Amino acid sequence: MAAAAAATATGNAAGDAVRQSLDLFYATGAAGLGLSLVLIHIYVTPIKRFLQALWVVGALGSVGTYVAAAQPLDESLVRYVLDHPAALWFVGPTFAALTGLVFKEGLCYGKLEAGILTFVIPGLLLGHLSGLMDDGTKAGLLGVWMVLFTVFAARKFQQPIKDDIGDKSVFMFNALPEEEKKALLQKLQMQTETDDI
Repeated sequence: MAAAAAATATGNAAGDAVRQSLDLFYATGAAGLGLSLVLIHIYVTPIKRFLQALWVVGALGSVGTYVAAAQPLDESLVRYVLDHPAALWFVGPTFAALTGLVFKEGLCYGKLEAGILTFVIPGLLLGHLSGLMDDGTKAGLLGVWMVLFTVFAARKFQQPIKDDIGDKSVFMFNALPEEEKKALLQKLQMQTETDDI
């Protein structure tokens, strides 16, 4: 959304409409991320809860930054964060949750675009926060982010649900008491030996 606003010239009706709707786009994206983090299948519950907590902190930070800093200046939240990089400390956890989500997708499903996004998202945000990245580099990385995220989303919609849920058997096995694990392993070993005969 910021890239779309940056790419459209001032005075252009479409560009002006995008710029006026940046906070709505941001809120919609953040809400979609929050819903995704509720519905996502991550069998390691502490990781899922951590990503959800990051999202909550980022959502609260976004609202707080808007109310306390952007609104009094009659600016959008997105414009405020662009003009005041330190505001990333408050909205950044939302993007950390997004990075965790794409990392999980890249790791679990071998999606190249997700793996690249794992580095592009924090790289761009840290470059903006630190001031060490010029505007041209930021715009380029933002363009890469948009393209890769579009590919990521399109591929996610094509993924069969059964593949998305994954194989929970490893986690079920690890949750068994030690004696049950040993008994199951012995049973599987005997099954393998009889299948070989």
